[in-house]
Amino acid sequence: MTTIAVLGNGRVGGNLAASLERAGHRVTSAGRAPGAAADAARAAGIVINATPGAGSLERLTALRAELRGKILVDVSNATVAGPDGLPADLIHPGSSLAERLQEALPETRVVKTLNTMLFPVMTSPSSLAEAPDVFLSGEDPQAKQTVRELLADLGWREEWITDLGGIRTARATEAAVLFVPHVIRSSGFAPFAISIAR
Repeated sequence: MTTIAVLGNGRVGGNLAASLERAGHRVTSAGRAPGAAADAARAAGIVINATPGAGSLERLTALRAELRGKILVDVSNATVAGPDGLPADLIHPGSSLAERLQEALPETRVVKTLNTMLFPVMTSPSSLAEAPDVFLSGEDPQAKQTVRELLADLGWREEWITDLGGIRTARATEAAVLFVPHVIRSSGFAPFAISIAR
């Protein structure tokens, strides 16, 4: 059984770790203790980046050796916070956090997913009134297939999963985070996902 390391133990990371563990996976979580992220990444086959996106590139680049040959599932969005703490702008306009991570970690297989929804939906997609979508961006087909299987374990049906293509497509899904503050101000903090109506 492959060990999954979840980097970041806030609401997103804690939610993902608990749900993957319930699904039968061996999961380790890395908090802020010095060396914790390196130890967790070193022992894992799959690493989930659930750290705050503004600092993710620096944190993960420091783990280049530990992430070599691994699948890195990036669920974070790199944003500048507005006065109310909600996303106000992108840190990497014209690019994306996922692209920067893949450039910085060429021996790591980066897959972007789960970043177009509020965190409760990541592990409970069927709780929404309408069928949600989740997107995959990445260069490695095998890595994306592995992530598809993890998504299925989190409750995502096959027809809800859309492979957008290479890692460059992550700039589109990361930009979708700019919807979030406006939806929250309009409707309150109720779970929602960005979906494609067909």
